[in-house]
Amino acid sequence: MHDRLTLPYVWGQKAIPVVLRRTGKGEQLRVRLPFAENNRQWLQNGRRSKPEWVSDEAYWQIPKAWFNDTVDRTLARFGKVYIVQPFREQEICSASCQKATGHICQCSCMGEHHGSGNDGSWFEVSDAFSTRWGERYLACRLLTKR
Repeated sequence: MHDRLTLPYVWGQKAIPVVLRRTGKGEQLRVRLPFAENNRQWLQNGRRSKPEWVSDEAYWQIPKAWFNDTVDRTLARFGKVYIVQPFREQEICSASCQKATGHICQCSCMGEHHGSGNDGSWFEVSDAFSTRWGERYLACRLLTKR
């Protein structure tokens, strides 16, 4: 049994549309739709640019600027859509916590980084606030029409 929010399951299933939001320079959105003869015209929606069909991997490529409109129209047409997008978790701590020598910690990290010092990965905003971003990974979510 596959978890319905794992990337291989979401991308591989064919019943619910999937929009893969890519954020790199020059990268476009990737869209998988249940088969219909008019998918190209429907995606284009009267715009000048034409969706590109990538046949060897069975998805459409469309401009990033079409993201919100495509998600809204997909919900209206199909009732559901998976969105796959990059995600990075933000950690919050403080320099005073990282430099602490005792055991008392009142920081939002709940003592995870207490007394560990700053290895250079933290951005110190002030003595009371430091932040860093975790590894980038893809997160899946299912939107359903109300």
